[in-house]
Amino acid sequence: MSLPEVVATERLSLRLVTPDEAADMLAGRHRPGWHADYPRQDDRDAASMVRAGDTWGPRHIVRGVTALGSIGFFGPPDPAAEVPEAEVGYGLVSEARGWGFATEALLGLLAEADRARVRIRASVEPANKASIRVLAKCGFTELRGADEEGNLVMARPLPRP
Repeated sequence: MSLPEVVATERLSLRLVTPDEAADMLAGRHRPGWHADYPRQDDRDAASMVRAGDTWGPRHIVRGVTALGSIGFFGPPDPAAEVPEAEVGYGLVSEARGWGFATEALLGLLAEADRARVRIRASVEPANKASIRVLAKCGFTELRGADEEGNLVMARPLPRP
């Protein structure tokens, strides 16, 4: 169960973060092509989950030639589960918010998860109304309560085959 290394949408390219890029992110080094405010702390946290060859890991959200944020899964789904499921996370630099990039990136990644027949869940702070709107636009309709940190846990049902 693997995903493409690059997922393309109308305006974006979702490229897997390489181990070398992850090392730079974690060390606070900036690369050409990264927005001045990228990586954010959440992006660095995601970079700590990069594993060579894992197509379910973090990805750069790239518009044109500029990385504006990250999106990805917190690891591959359990293939032995009755319905394989993975958790997604995403975020953008402040300047890129409000343009529909998060929704577009998430829909692009969800299309690939659907092809793999993997259900997706997300955790979101209750006060993060913008992220809750993104999840709602992308079909996250199942509210599963809260996690140990008080975040809402939402899931998106698998589309019918």
